[in-house]
Amino acid sequence: MAEAISHFINGHTAAGTGVRFGDVYDPATGTVTARVPLASADDVKQAVDAAAAAFPAWAATTPLNRARVMFRFKELLETQAGDLAKIITSEHGKVLSDARGEVTRGLEVVEFACGIPHLLKGEHSMNVGRDVDSWSEYAPLGVVAGITPFNFPAMVPLWMFPVALACGNTFVLKPSERDPSAALFMADLLKKAGLPDGVFNVVHGDKAAVDALLDEPRVQALSFVGSTPIAEYIYARGSANGKRVQALGGAKNHMVVLPDADLDGAVSALLGAGYGSAGERCMAISVAVCVGDATADALVATLAPKVAALKIGPGCLDPEMGPLVTGAHRDKVRGYVDAGVAEGASLVVDGRGHIVDGHAEGFFLGGCLFDRVTPEMTIYREEIFGPVLCVMRVPDLDAALRLVNEHEYGNGTAVFTRDGGAAREFAHRVQAGMVGINVPIPVPMAFHSFGGWKRSIFGPLHVHGPDGVRFYTRLKTITARWPETHAAEFVMPTMK
Repeated sequence: MAEAISHFINGHTAAGTGVRFGDVYDPATGTVTARVPLASADDVKQAVDAAAAAFPAWAATTPLNRARVMFRFKELLETQAGDLAKIITSEHGKVLSDARGEVTRGLEVVEFACGIPHLLKGEHSMNVGRDVDSWSEYAPLGVVAGITPFNFPAMVPLWMFPVALACGNTFVLKPSERDPSAALFMADLLKKAGLPDGVFNVVHGDKAAVDALLDEPRVQALSFVGSTPIAEYIYARGSANGKRVQALGGAKNHMVVLPDADLDGAVSALLGAGYGSAGERCMAISVAVCVGDATADALVATLAPKVAALKIGPGCLDPEMGPLVTGAHRDKVRGYVDAGVAEGASLVVDGRGHIVDGHAEGFFLGGCLFDRVTPEMTIYREEIFGPVLCVMRVPDLDAALRLVNEHEYGNGTAVFTRDGGAAREFAHRVQAGMVGINVPIPVPMAFHSFGGWKRSIFGPLHVHGPDGVRFYTRLKTITARWPETHAAEFVMPTMK
């Protein structure tokens, strides 16, 4: 019997009023393990009702006491990280070690949120004018929402709600309906940590739930991570409704390999960054740009046998690569490989026929490696989100930079080289939000902010870190004077 998953509203599980349901799969076996309710507009309204009712008291709670809830949540999350990782693996398919890493990167943001009393300190200026002082305060927005993707069912929500809650907001989370259980696990931990009922709510659903959040006037701000077309839609509709929106979209992350790079290091980096989590990462390296044919020939010759030998299997056994999240997504990725062959790219390693013993119905696809990919090909232009790596050849660093900068996405990029001057030039000229130098996946720590450029993000502020605090608060500046007289002023005050 498939498990029945519930919403989490006002501190309790709720079946919801919706009549539609989605299937949750074990990607390693292809079997349905749970049914998730797809929220109606009424379900979303109930969650927002609970969040709105809880907001005044939570906003009035001191930052110190909000931080203490985060500290208790952090402790619970640390002690139960293994259980959360197993939930992630069971519904997403990624290997256990990768799932544990996801939880760890989310925990870093909880640690950052524990410092909220310091982060909410404003600025103070004495005597901006004669006997006049000014200071700033950071006020919470109210009810805020997060819409998160399937590829990081714990980490991406943890990039949002700890900072939002610590700033004094209440939160409605709409996780991916493909792997919803991690959100409920974290909701239970928040309740055990002492978070008041209604401050954090979870509603499952699809576009109907998303539109209800976008159109709900009490939702003041909305964070999103997903594909670029949906990010653009959410940014446009949310902004038109007067909301503050940060919408992170797609990626096509390039790793530039210069002739002087440590080849073995570059190959190891590409193997993990291109095929880890079956390529289902927004920061996965999907394009290796080799400067010079000799560099490309050596890299492909070294990388190809390693891709072909990847240990693939159920994530719970902790191999090197697990299945893709659904059968439909696996078929879509396989279709991109077909397109690459049809458009003339050289398929050096073909993983389309890979079968895992005892798991023929699982959503597995072997690693695929293309060489001699050109900019007009579909496999280069579009985000594949699977274990497919494209190798491109350019004559020099200028051509590599031009290739990266002309792509519509600008999420992350990397350069591998021993030349400090070339690395410095690349870092300053490249048009991407996150840059690695001999680091293939340059995801910032929690005290910095995560986000891309160009069509990889819509909205001016990135996620977590200092930008997260700015996003989830309003700035208020107060100017005060205690005059000795009550004479009226009829001119613009000049603060002399």
